[in-house]
Amino acid sequence: MSSSRGVLGEAMAAVVSRARASSRRGRRARGVATAIPLLLVVTGCAGWGGGPGGGGPDTINVLMVNNPQMIDLQQLTAANFTADTGIHVNFTVLPENDVRDKISQEFSSQAGQYDVATLSNFEIPIYARSKWIAPLDSYVEADPEFNQDDILAPMTASLSGDDGKLYGEPFYGESSFLMYRKDVLADAGVKMPDKPTWPEVADIAAKVDGAQPGMAGICLRGQPGWGQIFAPLTTVVNTFGGTWFTKDWQAQVDDVGFRKATQFYVDLVRAHGETGAPQAGFTECLNNLIQGNAAMWYDATSAAGSLESADSPVKGKIGYAAAPVVETDSSGWLYAWSWSIQQASSKKDNAWKFISWASSKKYEELVGDKLGWSRVPAGKRASTYKNPDYLKEASAFAEPTLAAIQTADPNNPGVQPRPAPGIQFVGIPEFPDLGTQVSQDVSSAIAGRETVDEALQRGQELADDVAQRYRERG
Repeated sequence: MSSSRGVLGEAMAAVVSRARASSRRGRRARGVATAIPLLLVVTGCAGWGGGPGGGGPDTINVLMVNNPQMIDLQQLTAANFTADTGIHVNFTVLPENDVRDKISQEFSSQAGQYDVATLSNFEIPIYARSKWIAPLDSYVEADPEFNQDDILAPMTASLSGDDGKLYGEPFYGESSFLMYRKDVLADAGVKMPDKPTWPEVADIAAKVDGAQPGMAGICLRGQPGWGQIFAPLTTVVNTFGGTWFTKDWQAQVDDVGFRKATQFYVDLVRAHGETGAPQAGFTECLNNLIQGNAAMWYDATSAAGSLESADSPVKGKIGYAAAPVVETDSSGWLYAWSWSIQQASSKKDNAWKFISWASSKKYEELVGDKLGWSRVPAGKRASTYKNPDYLKEASAFAEPTLAAIQTADPNNPGVQPRPAPGIQFVGIPEFPDLGTQVSQDVSSAIAGRETVDEALQRGQELADDVAQRYRERG
């Protein structure tokens, strides 16, 4: 969910927002809308990527997000994949919000215009349930060179449907961990545990707050959005013993675990967090750590590449610890931009060949050789973390990243059973709207405009509206 990498952005929620002209109060009065039906009627932007051009038997159309790794892929395809297979690829490349809109229209209507699209582990189980995407198991079995066993197990699990079949292959993945200034903590006489608890992190934040001029003790997202503040905050809720819903669909937003976690988070960022916290998201916290305005940051593992880049002023100064916990053994989230095949595609065999190449070990080596190992789309294959060329570039954060991904369990992220998969989100179509609405009040609590109790009381009403519908369905 790192915004610089297109990770779990706010697109579905943005679609809902645009589809309604009603006020926030009006939205609450009617409850939380179901996201998927609204997506079907919204016209997506064409964007700079344009549309698919041509559709011969040896051409496939790919709809994808415009993050840096995807642009690298686009540039490498003709001279490598097409040269080797004879399969031409027409890319439609759009910003994240626009691509989610367009994918939802295309796949829900099963128009068959695009063969492959980039989806995340939030959408894939939902789309699989709706039979909008094709299972990949038979292709994997017939393609031993792809080596599904090399794909990290949490990725495979999160890209599978309720039926146990595989519906997506990751292009790159991430989890979350705690990043901190080793030199600042050392100067303060503080040692960071390898597996810190949240109370330990709060104590350290207090000790290093103001350690350098303008330096906050910690940076935590406060920006509204289901993929902004609730990306880290939901993991805090999980490890404090809370949950959005019980297994039998009872809303728990104002329950003790959710309340304690949210109060802790709000208190920590208000006491020792960054300036402008209610507007701070992934990008703002990344900049704060790079510029020396924060001593710690809990967020996406994908941020480490920027922190350790050659031009980063904090290169070599950052330590990486496991996502902080309270009642659980681990708490890192799980996210992957992945490839899926539209069920209506008439070119599934060629579509798989493209996916097999784009998510392969061979492709990672191509990127490393041609563009540099820092640009490899990592976080998906075990072999990446045994590659000496990659490890030379990513030695500071490779092991903590791998450990975070391997310990992430989207089916059991907390202390109680869940009704839907997901660690930093709840894998249901209604969650983008629900999470975004509740996040607005939590962000207001960080700003001091309302209390946590007030924010979560309204959130409980919204969550209960969603839960009631699921209870009625049985």
